[in-house]
Amino acid sequence: MDYRRLGNSGAVVTAYCLGTMTFGAEADEAASHRLLDDYFAWGGNFVDTADVYSAGASEEIIGRWLKQRPTEARQAVIATKGRFPMGPGPNDIGLSRRHLNQALDASLARLGLEHIDLYQMHAWDALTPIEETLRFLDDAVSAGKIGYYGFSNYVGWQIAKAAEIAKARSYSLPVTLQPQYNLLVRDIELEIVAACQDAGMGLLPWSPLGGGWLTGKYRRDETPTGATRLGENPARGMESYTKRNAQERTWAIIDTVADIAKTRGVSMAQVALSWTAARPAVTSVILGARTNEQLADNLAAAKLVLSEGEMARLNEISQPLVADYPYGAGGTNQRHRKIEGGR
Repeated sequence: MDYRRLGNSGAVVTAYCLGTMTFGAEADEAASHRLLDDYFAWGGNFVDTADVYSAGASEEIIGRWLKQRPTEARQAVIATKGRFPMGPGPNDIGLSRRHLNQALDASLARLGLEHIDLYQMHAWDALTPIEETLRFLDDAVSAGKIGYYGFSNYVGWQIAKAAEIAKARSYSLPVTLQPQYNLLVRDIELEIVAACQDAGMGLLPWSPLGGGWLTGKYRRDETPTGATRLGENPARGMESYTKRNAQERTWAIIDTVADIAKTRGVSMAQVALSWTAARPAVTSVILGARTNEQLADNLAAAKLVLSEGEMARLNEISQPLVADYPYGAGGTNQRHRKIEGGR
């Protein structure tokens, strides 16, 4: 069992978190409850959801499970999010005090809770002053409605601005960031990870398997079919088959993951998850399993510790593709200096 602090807070969570975006959509209530049962039987204690997941159904399903499982509920660390539209009106979206007040109360009601452990801003809101959002979150902590707050999908300057304003005004400080992070998508390392480390925030990576790419289920130049996310929709969002298939880097990474998995006698998913869990600043990796079999395989990654050599191979083959400036060698060399002087 690997426990980690929730960012710079005093709360403790397991290194693998159960993501519930599929609850109420790809997984009905019975299937969702079985996933929760298995996750807590394994020893997990951290569940992540959002109000927008299945238009609130995910939170409702979790709430009914918590009511039926008082022993597990006592140990559960519950995280949810607000920001995206939950109605047709102009104030049914965003990070304004008005919307967040309604969104938080609605999430508490659906979950059947009086207190949410981690409340996350699901994305930046360019229309709402950050001071308004932070004041609301500090008030929510003071009122006992939430224990901590964090962000999701923020970039470096947004993290730094929010953290510094909160500090300057003596508000409660953010503890986590939930970004996309996996061997195929490492661009957060260019600036976002450093911003989180500077603010004392932990990372909660979503899509650690790259939308299924890192499990080995897709083949070069073979458009996916069948009951997989890309089989059902090959053009699906950032996971689009056409775009990733065209990049040689994609297949070099997949081949390396496959080789290490074969050598170690484990699944490719376990290798990819173990790499993500071992990265700097990572608090807990969010698992998005559809079935209990997938969940069991994913959780087995907790027993896998990659060697320094294996980590080095994966780090090298998956280096983000960036221009020389400002994130390549031409720029990064100018942001460091030797202690004894010189360039």
